[in-house]
Amino acid sequence: MVLKLYGMSLSTCTRRVAAILREKDVPYELVEISLMKGEHKSPAYLEKQPFGQVPYIEDDGLILFESRAIARYVARKYSSQGTPELLPTDLSAYAAFEQAASIEASNFDPFASGIVGEKVFKPMRGLTTNEERVKELYATLEAKLDAYNTILGKQKYLAGDQITLADLFHLPYGFMLGQAGYDIMTQKPNVARWWNDITSRPSWKAVENGA
Repeated sequence: MVLKLYGMSLSTCTRRVAAILREKDVPYELVEISLMKGEHKSPAYLEKQPFGQVPYIEDDGLILFESRAIARYVARKYSSQGTPELLPTDLSAYAAFEQAASIEASNFDPFASGIVGEKVFKPMRGLTTNEERVKELYATLEAKLDAYNTILGKQKYLAGDQITLADLFHLPYGFMLGQAGYDIMTQKPNVARWWNDITSRPSWKAVENGA
C-alpha cells in the first residue's frame, strides 16, 4: 500500500514531509485537506490528528503526525533507499544531527515562521501585520544566522560534511522568507552557500510550489 500524506499541498509542513519522502525515494499519495473549508477540524480528521494540523501520514496502518517526527520515521524505515544517512546511525554523527535539529527547532523556526506568519499568513486571513513584531523577529533571526555562518564556515552542513534531515527541516520556512521579500538566507556567505545547496536539491525543487 502506497504511503498516504494527508495535508495541504502548499502548507509548509506538508512540503517538508514531501521533500523528505522524495529524498528517500518513497512513493506517496497526497490526500488534499482543505484548510479553507475547515477539513482539518472535522471529527474524522481530529480522530487521526487531535491538534487539527497538517500533515499526518498513513503508512502500512501506522498513523503519524508532526512533520519532523514523520521525517525521522521515513529516514529510518527507508534507510536503505534514496539519500543515505539523513538520520545517522553512528553515535557521534547522530549526536551531531540531534544538535543540528535542535538548532533548527530553537534558533530558526520560531523566528522564520513568526515572520512568515505575520507577513504572509495574517494577510491571507484578512488580519493586519504587526510590523514591530516583524522587526524584532528579523533582528533576532539575523543574529542567529551569524552563528549559522560560523558553523557553516567549518563544515558543509549543520551536522558535519554530510546532509541530514536537520538541513532539510529549514526548507519550507526559509523558502517562504524569500517569497515574503526577505533575502536573509543569502546575506552571509557561508549561509548563502549552504542555502543555495539545499534549495537546489531535486527533492525540494519538486515540491517548493506544492507537495
